[in-house]
Amino acid sequence: MELERFKIMVMPLREKMHFFARSMLANDIDAEDAVQETYLRLWNVRLQLDDHPNPHGFAMQTLKNICIDKLRADRPKLSLDNVHIAEGGINPYTYTELSDTVEIIRKIIDSLPELQRRIMLMRDIEGYELNEIADITGSEPTAVRVNLSRARKKVRDIYIGMNKIRQQGI
Repeated sequence: MELERFKIMVMPLREKMHFFARSMLANDIDAEDAVQETYLRLWNVRLQLDDHPNPHGFAMQTLKNICIDKLRADRPKLSLDNVHIAEGGINPYTYTELSDTVEIIRKIIDSLPELQRRIMLMRDIEGYELNEIADITGSEPTAVRVNLSRARKKVRDIYIGMNKIRQQGI
């Protein structure tokens, strides 16, 4: 695709893309950055864009992915290792028990199948909505709910099983 054809096909989408990006990002500066990044990505694939059945839809999907990436990057990074227990009123024994529990649960989550692990971390640790997780993973929202439910059940069952074994050993 030549520059002139690119200008005719893609440049008229600027207002629509900016409005869409602003609705997702709630910030004019970030929205403009996302639109510019979209133009850059579209220019880099301009040769394939001529053959695409829906270049406008492709442009909007590219913008949506960029916005999701931006939102994901802007979220505070949490991990189970960073979970701090309120210090007021907790004795050292309780603090150690809670720390051990966090470590055990982290290991159980790490042992889950990859998709279940990712979904559980995105939902329960990073706070993503189910629809956002579906967009990111390329799954249907129903499949995300099923995988999340299975992951939580598996973590719960393994943890309860470990506690029963530990209590029998005491």
